[in-house]
Amino acid sequence: MILKIGTRGSKLAMTQSLWVKEKIEAKHPQVRVELVKITTTGDKILDSPLSKVGGKGLFVKEIEEALLEKRVDLAVHSMKDVPAELPDALMLSTFPEREDPRDALISLDNRTLDQLPPGAKVGTSSLRRGAQLLHIRPDLKLLSLRGNVDTRLRKLTFGELSAIILATAGLKRLGLEDRITQVISCEKVLPAVGQGALGLEVRRGDTQTMGLIDFMNHEPTEITVRTERAFLEKLEGGCQVPIAGFATLDRETVHFTGMVAELDGSRLIRDEISGNKNQAEELGVTLAGKLLKDGAAEILERVYGAI
Repeated sequence: MILKIGTRGSKLAMTQSLWVKEKIEAKHPQVRVELVKITTTGDKILDSPLSKVGGKGLFVKEIEEALLEKRVDLAVHSMKDVPAELPDALMLSTFPEREDPRDALISLDNRTLDQLPPGAKVGTSSLRRGAQLLHIRPDLKLLSLRGNVDTRLRKLTFGELSAIILATAGLKRLGLEDRITQVISCEKVLPAVGQGALGLEVRRGDTQTMGLIDFMNHEPTEITVRTERAFLEKLEGGCQVPIAGFATLDRETVHFTGMVAELDGSRLIRDEISGNKNQAEELGVTLAGKLLKDGAAEILERVYGAI
């Protein structure tokens, strides 16, 4: 049997998909897994910030089209790239155990966020990261940073920037953990919804593929990521807006923190909620509603008007 995985062609995406391929083939020796590289809109447009490109699903749309057209059987996504709403015929069936969800600072001279000099140039592709960084350090000069991890690291090495911010999970998966100067706590900078987690997307009703991959599902990861995504969906947010959310599971209890911020970091609305894991998605929706009442609605309206 041949199982085709649709994946972006970046080094990180290929590493993640290869990991899934090896897991499936080890569990099911009768299955041969092939990786199918698919170029997405987000991969093609590298000269503009993601927020300026517009639209949702910039790194998944073309892969989902391949799934719908049955050119591939399975998609491996970084969950932070996946829009809250999926095509009706597709579903996220499996969530492998989450890697470290936090952001990482890499600086030229091993300075932490607090130690960067006034006016330091920091590269980031994320409005979420930028807003929270400016909330902590309004003096920093943020510059748009696109491209794969190697490209971003080169810009730092050549002295164009004092520091860059990347996802810890991606650096670990690429074996670049030793480049990290500081892993930034979630109390300081809240991660993107789904950050550090992978999601395996399939066609609804494709029980054969689901049956091959369900052994990889990690229940705590599924519960917490679904909480975060329910929050994002209620806010009608994409991955290019300053929205953040992170949930943890402690036995039967989900603890969830969500945030919406002004682009310049001048105002940051953040709150928490806890409840039983059986109401995980309801918790995300409830906290989103509270933030909207507390001023997030006005912030998001301004942000969408500015990007």
